[in-house]
Amino acid sequence: MKKRLTNVNPLKLGITLAMIYGIMSLIIAVPIFLIAMLAGAASAHSGTQALPAIFSGVFVIFLPVIYAVLGFIGGVIAAFIYNMVAKWTGGIEFITEEAS
Repeated sequence: MKKRLTNVNPLKLGITLAMIYGIMSLIIAVPIFLIAMLAGAASAHSGTQALPAIFSGVFVIFLPVIYAVLGFIGGVIAAFIYNMVAKWTGGIEFITEEAS
């Protein structure tokens, strides 16, 4: 069955993308945080300052927030642009089928 997507709710798309980007940033930030902690421990053991550990702690806290905010803003802008273009082009056509 053919369907046509002619309108996207900007707020809903913004919230959805904020959640997606926030979760993706956690997937990215946690391994980087662990690596930086290991580097910080190694530098502290050698007598140098543990700046990488401090930076990585701040990084792992703020990166998901920054990604979520930018995902929300990008989603709202993308929905507005899509809605304008869909008026001119008729929107995206896609085919659906009933699940068995």
